[in-house]
Amino acid sequence: MRPDLPADDNLEAGDTAGRQSEPGLARRWALITELVRLFGWLGIIGVGGPVAHVAMMRRRVVERKRWLSDDDFMRLVGACALVPGPNSTEMAMALGARRAGWRGLVAAGAAFIVPAFAIVCAIAFLYEDVLTSAVIADARRLVVPIVAAIVLDALWSLRRVAVRDRLDVLTVVIALATAVLGVPELLVLLAVGVASLLLRTTGTSNQLGVFGVPLVVPFTTQLVVPSLAKLFLVFLQIGSVIYGSGYVLLVFLDSEVVERGWITSEVLLDAISVGQFTPGPVFTTATFIGWHIAGIAGAAVATLGIFGPSFVFAGLIDRVVALSQRSRTFSAFLRGVSSGSIALMVIVIWRLAGEAFVDGRSMDRVAVAVFVVALAMIRGRAWQSAGSVR
Repeated sequence: MRPDLPADDNLEAGDTAGRQSEPGLARRWALITELVRLFGWLGIIGVGGPVAHVAMMRRRVVERKRWLSDDDFMRLVGACALVPGPNSTEMAMALGARRAGWRGLVAAGAAFIVPAFAIVCAIAFLYEDVLTSAVIADARRLVVPIVAAIVLDALWSLRRVAVRDRLDVLTVVIALATAVLGVPELLVLLAVGVASLLLRTTGTSNQLGVFGVPLVVPFTTQLVVPSLAKLFLVFLQIGSVIYGSGYVLLVFLDSEVVERGWITSEVLLDAISVGQFTPGPVFTTATFIGWHIAGIAGAAVATLGIFGPSFVFAGLIDRVVALSQRSRTFSAFLRGVSSGSIALMVIVIWRLAGEAFVDGRSMDRVAVAVFVVALAMIRGRAWQSAGSVR
């Protein structure tokens, strides 16, 4: 209390300061509420994967609300592609940060994730406790080929961005070769990042070597149930290093979850299908896997683990953009990681195709037919969209 003010005067001054701060507090909560409503709704209706999510965000924040210009929006899209994690979720966080600082980042990210988490938990409950194995098998026979067509189309589209010249092709070949030898996926991405750095900064390839040590994963017929702490740490690791696209998640889940004996390949296919067909982030595939392993607690820790790093990365996006623009070395490394991710996706898709299309020792004709029709419809829509743009 200031000694030169009487007690009554001091109280009056405090009341005045409080009244002056009320509009600022009200404004802050109004912004947070606006973000929660916007991104919560997108988390409920946002079906179609990261590209569809970004398009919906642009329509609302650029065209309708005019929070930022089209150029600023596209710079944010490019920035989110430079950091690990789910791009559309980090885009929601970045937009929230632009609107209301760190509180907006947290509010927008949580609002986008939580509805998808709840939906996937409900589906996982039905999958585990209500549906019979025969119903699940019949559904898988129809749904998985459609997901395979979606992922293959995404891979074909991504190749235009990730493979643009001969050095990118060489990077993909290096990634394929090291992955086939059994090198862990994280080391493969590190190797191709360094290889791209050397190729693009020195112009020669005689410095390339073999990075990493082949990993032999023992085959196991009995599933292992990890602790919640171990489950959290594995998904935290995946969320911290996954780079390139939500579809690269297939690669890390295959390596870190299936090969550890936590789930089967069939459950992975089901989890991918749920993540693809439900609204919100594709990374809620982790929610489904967590529920399958340890119920609601497993779903919660897996979701926290895989999305947690994004709240940090989204806050660093502007710095990452500045670094990529200043550093040729950093830019070359990221380009190699992007190309290597495509190669790893090819390997995993090829392996999962055997699970999706082979019934016993023969080809499942129904699954193949569903795949062909789905791929034709997807590509037909893409060609139609391209034609309308021209």
